[in-house]
Amino acid sequence: MTEARRIVVKVGSSSLTTASGGLDADRVDALVDVLAKVRGGGEKEVVLVSSGAIAAGLAPLGLTRRPRDLARQQAAASVGQGLLVARYTASFARYGVRVGQVLLTADDTSRRAHYRNAYRTLDQLLAMGALPVVNENDTVATDEIRFGDNDRLAALVAHLVHADLLVLLSDVDGLYDGDPSRPGTSRIAEVTGPQDVEGVEIGSAGKAGVGTGGMVTKVEAARIAAEAGVPVVLTSASRAADALAGRDTGTYFHATGRRSADRLMWLAHASTPRGSLTLDDGAVRAVVEGRKSLLPAGIASVEGEFAAGDPVELRDREGRAVARGLVNFDAKEIPQLLGRSTRDLARELGPAYEREVVHRDDLVVLHP
Repeated sequence: MTEARRIVVKVGSSSLTTASGGLDADRVDALVDVLAKVRGGGEKEVVLVSSGAIAAGLAPLGLTRRPRDLARQQAAASVGQGLLVARYTASFARYGVRVGQVLLTADDTSRRAHYRNAYRTLDQLLAMGALPVVNENDTVATDEIRFGDNDRLAALVAHLVHADLLVLLSDVDGLYDGDPSRPGTSRIAEVTGPQDVEGVEIGSAGKAGVGTGGMVTKVEAARIAAEAGVPVVLTSASRAADALAGRDTGTYFHATGRRSADRLMWLAHASTPRGSLTLDDGAVRAVVEGRKSLLPAGIASVEGEFAAGDPVELRDREGRAVARGLVNFDAKEIPQLLGRSTRDLARELGPAYEREVVHRDDLVVLHP
């Protein structure tokens, strides 16, 4: 942790705002004090993924609670985002640190061209000594292209910028083996893999009521990052200094995998499938266990409307998504390919059909 050079820090709405809405200047300044100190010598780079735009816009618009409908959420975000960035800009200015705002939607990480552009922007901001403040672009995001919470966004950003560490800050000082408010529960200091959290009761809602995440989203974000080779610390905003100094606090999720190709990361965690292919048992084994390409002979049925190059789910006969991949054919072409060998298809339809429906290099297994 102390050797991490590029760090992504995510902070939740409840750690920045009052329960009634509106930014808590003291809380923002306290977080900025910690982050400015971490990057003070110039040896470390920090990317801040910050929630709080919608929550910050509640009080100025006369809203007493977070609205349920998307239109009013977007209105609150429109007002709150300016307030949030202005507060960060003023607070970091005390240390001579420039702030750069980066607003993303899920569309920006599910489209490869957007993904590369986001990386270049963030990398250039860091190279120029600025501190990027990343948030979901709530003002334009629709239900179909929303991350849903900034925890998953933070995990994807950590992979995007090749981070050495992800720190998730909330209003709870770590993952517990039960409800932290109940006597007898204890903090889980380390997670070395999914088996360490099996059977653990994980809450799904934040107690402040101004955010969308909860411990479930944080554990899922930690899993995504850890599987991509990025270790994670989960703790409270009040313990941020301890976490970034490498002291024993919160829950430490060990990296469980290696960094994957960018396109496989977005394919697994940021892409929206446009349709699905149901595989026979032999094809499921070949794809999941053998890590082989999907051939037409192994496909039983097709659903949805998609074009060549779109992401699709690969399902077993029970309907469980076992993999996701980029398909090489349009949806309307696939019915004539079902259950047939590539050799027969090439002979009848031409050499363009003597290929995989999903190549193994464009495929990620979801349930090994």
